Amino acid sequence: MPLIKPFTGLRPAAGQAQAVAAPPYDVLTSDEARVRAAGKPWSFLHISKPEIDLPAGTDPYAPEVYAKAAENLEKMLAAGILQRDAAPCYYAYRLSMPTDGGEHVQTGLVAAASVADYETNRIRKHEFTRPDKEDDRVRQIEALNAQTGPVLLAYPSCPSADALLAQVAMGVPDADVMASDGIRHTLWVVRDAALIEKISAEVNALPALYIADGHHRSAAAARVATTRHGAGASGYFLSVIFPHHQMRILDYNRVVKDLNGMNEEAFLTQVGKSFSVSPSASQVKPARPGEFGLYLPGRWLKLNILPNLIPPMDPVARLDVSLLSEFLLAPVLGIEDLRRDKRIDFVGGIRGLGELEKRVNSGEMAAAFSLHPTRMEDLMAVADAGEVMPPKSTWFEPKLADGLVSHVLD
Repeated sequence: MPLIKPFTGLRPAAGQAQAVAAPPYDVLTSDEARVRAAGKPWSFLHISKPEIDLPAGTDPYAPEVYAKAAENLEKMLAAGILQRDAAPCYYAYRLSMPTDGGEHVQTGLVAAASVADYETNRIRKHEFTRPDKEDDRVRQIEALNAQTGPVLLAYPSCPSADALLAQVAMGVPDADVMASDGIRHTLWVVRDAALIEKISAEVNALPALYIADGHHRSAAAARVATTRHGAGASGYFLSVIFPHHQMRILDYNRVVKDLNGMNEEAFLTQVGKSFSVSPSASQVKPARPGEFGLYLPGRWLKLNILPNLIPPMDPVARLDVSLLSEFLLAPVLGIEDLRRDKRIDFVGGIRGLGELEKRVNSGEMAAAFSLHPTRMEDLMAVADAGEVMPPKSTWFEPKLADGLVSHVLD
């Protein structure tokens, strides 16, 4: 089986993409989704978060929720809001996001990715999954007979593949959506048979693909493929594949509720055993790996891990998120389990360093730590080693939209 292949996508009819496209199902609460979809009958949130069309307080994992998703999909099909391409295609997908420095742009390929290659780790993972979240996605896929949430994948350096994507992402797009958060989602359908063949040959020759985001979606697709014996489209899952060097990982910062019984002076003395500590007159946005910001009420400090503590050959232990846990959170603050300890919380870099200050200054938290973003090369090294990233290691921005292309399981 090829690593990827084209497929007959289900997507908004001409002129309907703006009305349909929605944020990913897992970035909004049910209440937020209900507000976002108000007055928007064709928003894909009615399919990806169908509890918004049931009484408030409905369990989002109840059978009637998945049934409602299927009902809403049928309504959109009957109304001609969603239509299926007549022949297998690829789709070029461009994300454009305003940044402080101008604009971030990344162009990827929407394709069906092989479950078999996922199982043999040619499509490589870096996270553990939770059974309850897998179960949810399995029920959603089975109810819709389709995969509607794309898995975000990356491919390693391949200039010829980059050039092909740039070639197809030209001219008048088939969909062009400006989301409320300022992110532009642009889609081109690749119908030309010769171009499809070139893309297939280029990508299928790659040694590996890497899951950036969507471990539960890909695991659920693999489970569905097992029950269907990999028949037809079930042997593949919906994916968007970007060049790794175009992907943007933001910092994933930490806030803690207390100093483990210490005052600030005693706490900083303990921190100084593994880090150099210096005051900062401004917010600390770490400029390099091994550098951290520490915010205590009313003041910022810069921390640098002592170089001899960094294990250069261990792809997991050398990560900044690992170093902070190994040499500060665990030994100094007594926070051993990031998944379960209620004394720690996580703040995505999209919220800015001001959010760290706000949570500490309010008295909710005692301290905050800003981190340098994990690099894609480090994520890939962890996946290549068959290892798992620590919790809350990566925050990808911009995020894909739901509803622009879905993969029907015939």
